[in-house]
Amino acid sequence: MKKALAPVIAIICCCGMLYAQSPAYEVYAIKYAMLNQPTPVSNWVDKGSEKDSLDIAFMIWLIKGKTGKNILVDAGCSGDLQAAIEFGVSKYTRPDSMLLKLGIKAEDISDIIISHPHWDHIDGISFFANARVWIQKEDYDYYVGQSWQQNANHGGFVKRDVLQLVERNMEGKVTLVNGDNQEIIPGIKVYTGSRHTFNSQYAVVNTGYESIVIASDNVWIYSNLEKMLPPPSYGTFDAKGYTDAMKRMKTLASKTIYILPGHDDQLFKKFPMVADGIVRIQ
Repeated sequence: MKKALAPVIAIICCCGMLYAQSPAYEVYAIKYAMLNQPTPVSNWVDKGSEKDSLDIAFMIWLIKGKTGKNILVDAGCSGDLQAAIEFGVSKYTRPDSMLLKLGIKAEDISDIIISHPHWDHIDGISFFANARVWIQKEDYDYYVGQSWQQNANHGGFVKRDVLQLVERNMEGKVTLVNGDNQEIIPGIKVYTGSRHTFNSQYAVVNTGYESIVIASDNVWIYSNLEKMLPPPSYGTFDAKGYTDAMKRMKTLASKTIYILPGHDDQLFKKFPMVADGIVRIQ
């Protein structure tokens, strides 16, 4: 009897090992829009080239859990947003429509990790009514309060986005993250330091195979990371902090290729395409 069961037990053990080794998360980068024309590198990198230009993408990231949890990092924006129109956003597709290419509906999104509350990253939370929003407490406080005081800086902030975030908070669907190196969801930590906004955050995902840094605008483009240079002064409250954060990211990611910038269209040429405008990172 034991000899007869041996092959069955071996198969079960093998399947168990494969399941245990399967990734806890799959990570996808999703491009929902482009800037209408290439822009000089110097717009994105302090002392960067004024002659060289690059294509700028607008993106969100999906973290797909094997237990059925679907998490976004950032939420994109609506195409009718006046700030997006004035900025030159083109080739736009609603972020929730992009997710349908992966078989995921808006109501399937359980959580949204907001790296920072600029309009192209937060306006789209309106598409995902069921989702819990995670944002740094200091970023939230500045966003809804101090930034609107006289002579304060609310560049990149849109009033309707402030109101909808406050409403989401009143619904009990916002979690304020208190500081650096916080595991907010099993296998997902957030880190601070670059101060792209008052206290922006980036996410590190342990897939089970690799550690992936979803930097968002804490690394604007690959050239920031390659040259270890911050953006121009309008891109951070703390240029040294921005550079120090990039150095830290290199210690957190399994490989440098797994540090994902917020707006560089070259990202979509570095990883396997699974649908138009979507690549699988891991």
